Amino acid sequence: MAALQQIIAGNWKMNLTLSQGREFLDKLEPGLKNKKPARKVILAPNFTLLATLFPRCAACGVELAAQNCAAEESGAFTGETSVAMLKAAGAAYVLVGHSERRQLFAESDQLLAQKLHAVVAGGLTPILCVGETLEQRRQGAAVEVVLRQLSDSLMDFSGARLIVAYEPVWAIGTGETATPEDARLMHAEIRRFLQGRFAWGQDVPILYGGSAKPGNAAELLAQPEVDGLLVGGAALNPDSFLEIIEV
Repeated sequence: MAALQQIIAGNWKMNLTLSQGREFLDKLEPGLKNKKPARKVILAPNFTLLATLFPRCAACGVELAAQNCAAEESGAFTGETSVAMLKAAGAAYVLVGHSERRQLFAESDQLLAQKLHAVVAGGLTPILCVGETLEQRRQGAAVEVVLRQLSDSLMDFSGARLIVAYEPVWAIGTGETATPEDARLMHAEIRRFLQGRFAWGQDVPILYGGSAKPGNAAELLAQPEVDGLLVGGAALNPDSFLEIIEV
């Protein structure tokens, strides 16, 4: 079976204003046009940047993802953003269940299942994020936690398009270090789950999202079942992000 096209996705989180986003593209665009990377490139800026950045991103082959979405189609949900709104603004993907949404905003797998349905119904592709904390890993429950998150979030999932991102929460800002072998082992478990759940499970890209940066990108991308990277801090710098794309 042919290898999946690798994906480099940059999550800006709550960083970069509109003017800063434009400056980022001023530096990224020439590199992308000159190199024409083989990897798919996705950026996930704040909602407020999507519509404005979309034409420039489309012109240089970069696709856009939203960082979150509402589970509802419309209605009296002040402060929420629907999938239809995100699609109209230029998003092709939506991050669902990022570790910060799970931890800081107490989003449950049941809510994430509803969001996955909303994303698919709205014609976009979900990027489902899963991952264990440091305490869960130390307890030897890492695989159990990740597979439970997958199982519960994908309950009754009826879409045909999906991306999974594994985020070892314990390796982000804790002083602990995740190795390429850690990524390989967990991605293999995720792949087995996907193949057992979906007839097309072999075709689901699995991204690694634990403090990926230029210094470790090549080794991570060389691991079996690592089909790309979900980049955080290093995606805020166009030079480092381009280096990861081209590694």
